[in-house]
Amino acid sequence: MSRPDAIEVEGVIVEALRDRLYRVRLPNGHQVLGHLAKKDLPAGPLLNGRVVVLEMSSFDFSKGRIILK
Repeated sequence: MSRPDAIEVEGVIVEALRDRLYRVRLPNGHQVLGHLAKKDLPAGPLLNGRVVVLEMSSFDFSKGRIILK
């Protein structure tokens, strides 16, 4: 369930790290960590260059949750 105060930003996956953790580049050039929730697991792996939506807290802009649409 999405938080009401969450900020949604579109980004591009730059690097796949361990487990369900990815490095995502935002439109402003910053890179943040994005994790994929178990309920949102895709059929295949997320590859570099894929455009995703990142849900970020208004308190911490260094990480967020990847939302697949």
